[in-house]
Amino acid sequence: MNQNFQLKLISILITANLTGIGLVTAGSAQADNHILRDIGIGGATGVVSGAIRGNGSVVHHAIKGAAAGAAVNAANGLRNKRKRSLVQDVGVGAGASVITGRFLHGGGHTLGDAVDGAAAGGAIHFLTKGK
Repeated sequence: MNQNFQLKLISILITANLTGIGLVTAGSAQADNHILRDIGIGGATGVVSGAIRGNGSVVHHAIKGAAAGAAVNAANGLRNKRKRSLVQDVGVGAGASVITGRFLHGGGHTLGDAVDGAAAGGAIHFLTKGK
């Protein structure tokens, strides 16, 4: 097999495996009734973050932000809402955005994807704290 093809196949399988783990966790978390709010906040923040950084498509930034919003919502469903953690919201948002970016454009922009997701996670944390 072509070595380049093997490397891509392995990275895709690893990403799919990590995403599968995330989906199982999100499914068991049973996201609350504010998931659409968090997806909207994440999508809007992703667009703004992408515009500030000045690269990529608006749609891709919105998708990555929305994925970060859904992941933050699911992670918050796992714990008491009164003990929300900024670090966890930012980390979950960054991770979800990196994985989503890997599917959207094959990686290569990992740091930018993490910045977009971290911004979305932080925005969700501050805008929905106590709600």
